[in-house]
Amino acid sequence: MKNTEETGKLKGMMSSPSDASQFTHTPLYCEENVYFLCKKLSEEGIAYADGSDLFVAFISNEKKQVPLWHQKASNRADGVVLWDYHVVCIQRRQESEPSTVVWDLDSDLQFPSPLSIYMAETIRPSFQLFSEYQRFFRIVHAPIFLRSFASDRRHMKDSGGNWVAQPPSYDPIIAEDGAVHNLNEYMEISGCDAVTNLEAGAISPVHIQRLGVVIGQNQVEELFSKI
Repeated sequence: MKNTEETGKLKGMMSSPSDASQFTHTPLYCEENVYFLCKKLSEEGIAYADGSDLFVAFISNEKKQVPLWHQKASNRADGVVLWDYHVVCIQRRQESEPSTVVWDLDSDLQFPSPLSIYMAETIRPSFQLFSEYQRFFRIVHAPIFLRSFASDRRHMKDSGGNWVAQPPSYDPIIAEDGAVHNLNEYMEISGCDAVTNLEAGAISPVHIQRLGVVIGQNQVEELFSKI
C-alpha cells in the first residue's frame, strides 16, 4: 500500500499479545503482514489452528483513497493517513460471550482492538466525508486467503522497475495453485459490488468464495454480529 481443543476455549485467548512487534511487519506491505499475522495467531493458539475464526479485510474504494485515523505512518496529531488500500485481520472470538477484535499492525490503538472501538476511532463513520472517500471492506475468510493469496510485489515498483518501498527480505508469497500475483483482485473494490442485504444467504459466501464479499463501512459490525 502507499500513501495517497478446536471446539473449546482456545489457549491464550484471554491473554492475546499486546505488542505488535512480535509479528512480521514490513512498512507498506500490509497484505503480506496480515498473511503472516493470521498464520502466527493460529500457530500460537490465539486463534483456531485452522484459522476459521479469522477474516482478512481489505479496505479501499474506486478512487483508491481511503482516510484512516490512528495510523503509525501519519505525521499528524490525529494519526490520519490517506491510503490507497489497507489490510487488517478481524477475529470473531467464539467464547461464552462472543466478541470481535481487529488486529491492525499499523494502528496505534490497543492491539488488538474491539471492533466497535476500531470502527469508531479508525473509520470514524460519523465524520462527514465526500462520497469518493467512503470506505468499503472486502471480507475474506482467512483459511481461503492463506491458500489463495499471491503477490510478486509488482505494485510496489515504479515505471522504471525501481522499488517504491523496500520489500520484505523473505520470498514473495505464492498461492497453493501456483499463482504468483493476484493482489489486484483483492484490492479492486467498488461500491457497486457491495452486498446491501446481510441476511444469511448473503453472508455465507464469506466462507466459500475466494474473494469473499464486499460490504460498506456501516455494515461491518452487523456482518460480524451474524457470523
